[in-house]
Amino acid sequence: MVITSLILVVITIIRFIMYNIKSPKAEEFIDHAEILESMEYARSNKSNRQLLEAILQKATEGKGLLHREAATLLECELPDINERVFELARQLKERLYGKRIVMFAPLYLSNYCVNGCIYCPYHAKNKQMPRKKLTQEEIRQEVIALQDMGHKRLALESGEHPNTPIEYILESIKTIYDIKHRNGAIRRVNVNIAATTVENYRKLKNAGIGTYILFQETYHKEHYEQLHPTGPKSNYAYHTEAMDRAMEAGIDDVGLGVLFGLSNYLYDFIGLLMHAEHLEAACGVGPHTISVPRICPADDVDVSDFTNAVPDEIFHKLVAVIRLSVPYTGMIVSTRESQQSREAVLKLGISQISGGSHTTVGGYQVDAPQAETAQFSVSDHRALDEVVGWLLDKGYIPSFCTACYRQGRTGDRFMTLVKTGEIANCCGPNALITLEEYLQDYASPEVKAKGQKLIEAELKYIPNEKVKQKATEFVRSIEKGERDFRF
Repeated sequence: MVITSLILVVITIIRFIMYNIKSPKAEEFIDHAEILESMEYARSNKSNRQLLEAILQKATEGKGLLHREAATLLECELPDINERVFELARQLKERLYGKRIVMFAPLYLSNYCVNGCIYCPYHAKNKQMPRKKLTQEEIRQEVIALQDMGHKRLALESGEHPNTPIEYILESIKTIYDIKHRNGAIRRVNVNIAATTVENYRKLKNAGIGTYILFQETYHKEHYEQLHPTGPKSNYAYHTEAMDRAMEAGIDDVGLGVLFGLSNYLYDFIGLLMHAEHLEAACGVGPHTISVPRICPADDVDVSDFTNAVPDEIFHKLVAVIRLSVPYTGMIVSTRESQQSREAVLKLGISQISGGSHTTVGGYQVDAPQAETAQFSVSDHRALDEVVGWLLDKGYIPSFCTACYRQGRTGDRFMTLVKTGEIANCCGPNALITLEEYLQDYASPEVKAKGQKLIEAELKYIPNEKVKQKATEFVRSIEKGERDFRF
């Protein structure tokens, strides 16, 4: 008996040492045993009403949930508790983000890649896909096409390859920021490229990027290595520790995400929240955004090969519980999801969506082939103006705002404003101002009429009288032809 007790104590000590939220080592802040124990805890307590009520009560305070608490809510099968989870997610979304939905579009620079990721058609062994890398002039044409839609915020995408080095990415960013076409301008460039060095992240920071985005794909190390058999991305630790290096370089807005469907969704959900907790503890600020893509069809990739598909009801609950867990983090859903699916999750926590997107290299040109170089199949094919009109019909405010980034409200400065509620004096008015710009320059007559009706109604609800007056003045100035106002 004494020996057994000593063994248990030793095991407990080892577990404590292994799981270290502040550790710079991936396998210590994403500890496999901690995730397995959390999964077991969640499954054992999924009907523990007293515990579930306590977790919900904590969530109502809007201060977030720990990964084990969140996992327990996700596994809960009590219908009334689940309905309260969804309702509380809706309430938190409304309280913190109001009706604003930030708009963006991806811009694919190159599909050359040396990695062997088996879920991505860009993998090096795919010989049937044409490979393409945009020249700076082609980037210019793509950006002008995006500006003519009305976009102000882009997410750069590129495969990992020697012919797309950091210098090419930096040159592309400069090209994008330098393009001024009619009233168009890209005001924020987010970057989704492979894990790199502190030095290269510093170069990206100096180039003026917004958020650095990198999806983990899966936090399950064994599965990760099976899914990434070859190439630099096969190094689990280097990939998982990328955000720490980015923050060391001064990039304080980072975006996390997993590709749901590659591995067990509960495992990846817990790993995702553990990563967010690690960044908060070790770097002083959690992720700026979390993306929730699900695996979907693509060239040379058969979805039926992956047996962890996430059905809609689980997907909706994932979004809701993430919102309760990290209430101040933006959540992104792309055109991987259908209009119906996006409408469902907008209510539950999503704050950013893409619109009018193409996942092909050079896909925004009118005569561009839309399938040959696509990374994945798009489910929502609507033009940006259609998406804006749809959001207006649903009572949302499509926002093209980039003011926080341009005013230096990033990282902990942004989070402090959000947590105190002061951000409401910036985000709401800025959303209306940038929507007015879109309506004047790009909207169809029908969408313009809808949008201006909404703006006039929403201006009245701005609580601060001085802000309300100034916002109204900005809207009137935009109507007269002036541009680029912000709080």
